[in-house]
Amino acid sequence: MKRISGRMDRRGFLAGAGACAVAFVSMEVAARQVLKEIGDLEPGEFTWHPDRQPDGPVAVVVSLPEQLVHVYRNGVRIAVSSCSTGKPGHSTPTGVFVVLQKDKHHHSSTYNNAPMPNMNRLTWSGIALHAGKLPGYPASHGCVRLPLDFSEKLFGITHLGTPVIIAGSHSDPWELKHPGMVLSAYAEDEFETVEASLEDKKHPKDWLAAESSPITSVIASSGDRKIMLIENGAVVAETGLNIEGDYPLGSHVFLLKGGNAKTRGLHWLAISHNTDVDGTFQPEERALHRLKADQRFLETMKPRMHPGMIMILTDAPLHPDTRSGKDFVIMS
Repeated sequence: MKRISGRMDRRGFLAGAGACAVAFVSMEVAARQVLKEIGDLEPGEFTWHPDRQPDGPVAVVVSLPEQLVHVYRNGVRIAVSSCSTGKPGHSTPTGVFVVLQKDKHHHSSTYNNAPMPNMNRLTWSGIALHAGKLPGYPASHGCVRLPLDFSEKLFGITHLGTPVIIAGSHSDPWELKHPGMVLSAYAEDEFETVEASLEDKKHPKDWLAAESSPITSVIASSGDRKIMLIENGAVVAETGLNIEGDYPLGSHVFLLKGGNAKTRGLHWLAISHNTDVDGTFQPEERALHRLKADQRFLETMKPRMHPGMIMILTDAPLHPDTRSGKDFVIMS
């Protein structure tokens, strides 16, 4: 994937979107909603059951080995679709992404104005979810191609900041209720502070068109024992990270749902996306309890927290080689 150094203007951003385009004009998309077991889905087929969970935060997991896209809402899987990811020499990057831009009628400025319907941009350098040809194997220039009908349905429930995890394997999201503020020792009176910081704040999916609230993300790395606070792609705080033990954290994504009165703390959706299966990685809850940050970082983070905030744990170091410019993404 092409890296970005420095700032780009909007024209440069849009030009990069063509990096994964194909000759879309002559494309035939055999999109079809079916009632099948996931393992039996053919290219172009998908399942869609939004009634299983009508509301809540959405998370998208792209499984490269399966060539499948899993869609979760409030931790419940509501859809699975076949897909086509990057071919050899143009592999789809793995890691944690967020939707940076949505364009229902996007056209590539690089590949003869080729249409890329229902585009959810993941990086400014050209990686996106969009409708495209599905031959049954990885065939794109890096993007994740989807059946046309499925891409339209997915476009209707994503928003800026929706997490998209591209990985070798994953687990279904599950709810985690963490006492007190994360990244600090538990204090009995801390819940009031946490609750006050989240009061009247909406999830990004509830923002009106005129609202421009910043999207906040936190990345914690065991690779260099650092933690980073990111707001709309810009690093606003960075500090050392105290980690109990010297064994790996694994790769985890936490999506903040809000406060939880029962635990007097925070309510998260947790998603693992480890590619290792040797059992060395820690469960999400144990990994989260191992982390502590200094008070100055916590005071910077508290007022910026909002429902839908993403926290990522990774064993990759937080240097430019593992981050795609201002895209915020952790590249693995």
